[in-house]
Amino acid sequence: MFGHDYASTRFSPLTQINVRNVGKLQQAWVYHMKKDDSPAAAGQPNGDGRMRNSEATPLVVDGVMYLNTPYNTVVALDPGTGKEIWSHALGDQMNASERGVGYWPGDKAKGWPAAIIFGTTDGRLVSLNAMTGEPTAGFGDNGAVDLKAGLMNEDTKTRSRYNVSSPPTIYKNLVITGAEVQESPEKGMPGDVRAWDAHDGRLVWTFHTVPYPGEEGNDTWPAGAWKNRSGTNVWGFVSVDTERGLVYLPTGSPTYDFYGGDREGMNLFGNTLLAVHADTGKLAWYFQAVHHDLEDYDLESAPILFNVKHDGKTIPALGFTSKSGMVFILDRTNGKPVYGVNEVPVQASVIPGEKRWPTEPVPVKPAPLGLQHYDPATDGVSTVTPEHEAYCKNMVENSDPAPAGATPEEAATHGPMVGGGPFVAIGPRLTIQFPGTLGAVNWHGMSYDPQLGFLFVNVSNLADVGKMVKNPRDPDPPYIRTSPWGAYARFWEQQKFWRCQPGLWGELMAINVNTGDVAWREPFGIVPELEAKGVSGTGTLSYGGAIATAGGVIFIAGTMDEHFRAFEAKTGKVLWDIKMDTGAYVVPMTYKAKNRKQYVVIVDTGESYYNRSYGDSVIAWALPDAEPAADAKKE
Repeated sequence: MFGHDYASTRFSPLTQINVRNVGKLQQAWVYHMKKDDSPAAAGQPNGDGRMRNSEATPLVVDGVMYLNTPYNTVVALDPGTGKEIWSHALGDQMNASERGVGYWPGDKAKGWPAAIIFGTTDGRLVSLNAMTGEPTAGFGDNGAVDLKAGLMNEDTKTRSRYNVSSPPTIYKNLVITGAEVQESPEKGMPGDVRAWDAHDGRLVWTFHTVPYPGEEGNDTWPAGAWKNRSGTNVWGFVSVDTERGLVYLPTGSPTYDFYGGDREGMNLFGNTLLAVHADTGKLAWYFQAVHHDLEDYDLESAPILFNVKHDGKTIPALGFTSKSGMVFILDRTNGKPVYGVNEVPVQASVIPGEKRWPTEPVPVKPAPLGLQHYDPATDGVSTVTPEHEAYCKNMVENSDPAPAGATPEEAATHGPMVGGGPFVAIGPRLTIQFPGTLGAVNWHGMSYDPQLGFLFVNVSNLADVGKMVKNPRDPDPPYIRTSPWGAYARFWEQQKFWRCQPGLWGELMAINVNTGDVAWREPFGIVPELEAKGVSGTGTLSYGGAIATAGGVIFIAGTMDEHFRAFEAKTGKVLWDIKMDTGAYVVPMTYKAKNRKQYVVIVDTGESYYNRSYGDSVIAWALPDAEPAADAKKE
């Protein structure tokens, strides 16, 4: 499964590739996902001529690799050679979820075969026979269930956004799904989490992420404001405590992301880690990481389960992070913080009708990741080159001048940018929010090494820039966020994607869960143009996470420089570093094939928020044939 195990550790027990030999890795095979770009194939599932990006991580089960491609297919490959075993075409209007597929081992007692199960971009849940790639007989309608059925309401008169962006979590015979829904307007398709029977696709349970009347949390909404509310959805990854039968669900923001005048209150279960009983969907406990979110600080990455040794006790714990850059370590039996959490006062809103929650939770330990506050008036701008410094100063000072003839009141809504932190009150002036909506960390989250007790996380120091104005087109919502560069603007040089604040732009770090302290941190990634000028150590943006191995190595790509690297888990030392053809903005994986060789594989397609190169490769690396024999027998 994605994350390797129900605890979502992304930790492999394989040791054939280790700190001593990882530098000898060689490319073993390449599989190209795009089959045909000829004009004659235009409009066909694999041949519309466009290159497309993928965020998928393959699965390897019983000697077969399973992968969804961005070209409307799901494929099975030989993980030792990359040769295709089968390919299933989904059709022009349907593609598999962005980040991978799930695997169900089947039910031999009842004669059900193993299945590859995944959501789609048009809101279906699909089951394919793992051996043949054909739709699973008896599952839904010809192997598919319509996830939108029963969710439409009076606020979805036009087709609302509803798709599945991450692989489902399959526990026992249950397929647990979240969904990706709209960012705006406020009302629309719900973000409910549901469980389905893996045999036939029958709905087993539903958890209302915006509570109905009589359900816990409904009183955190004004009367009627809960009804048909969109957002509060699990669009990322789910973890399971199999010993306790608890499923941990990280939710996103309620809609609309940046204005909540119609939803005064804490707005449960938005931006909340939920623990529900896997068999029934009943609530066990919850922890809200952002109250009444106005920053789009979704929880989306998988909570990681581990044990913490603290104050002479072993505590069954979990850790999770979000776009805000906060890392919360909780007792996974009850949701209580292990190292403490303070409710910190935040700025009140200045937007009419908006009543912000007065405090936000900030953990005592670990310290927040990355930059948490920035003010250009006192902190200055980046000085990596004179040209970049001039660009950033001009961006701060002159991006939003008052129009000629403006009244004093109008002029007050224009002028130089103002700075802030994660919970700055964004008003009518252009405001820098740190971190921004891409987050200090996004869906890729963290990985964990149980041998060291270290969490590994890559952090981007990137801010958003925006202001709140009256909605000129629609009273729903009455205020919207905008800027000279659109609603989701970044504080960077627009063409180069170089950040405009001073200091590190990207980091990779390890956190010791037994102390809550940072074990090591290093700049992550390079900017070749700056390196050529003698400017090093800036780090870069990264989008895509790490895996850890028992060989003492962590593997991670994701950087703007399009490199794939291996680090020593204990120290952060770089052990292997290659430049790829395009960037890989995904989570890699590792496995041992039937030939007893350990491989590391990554989907390398380029294209992200800051990269426009494209590819279609799945690439595997392994040690030279003479290398693995010594360690192979130990695994």
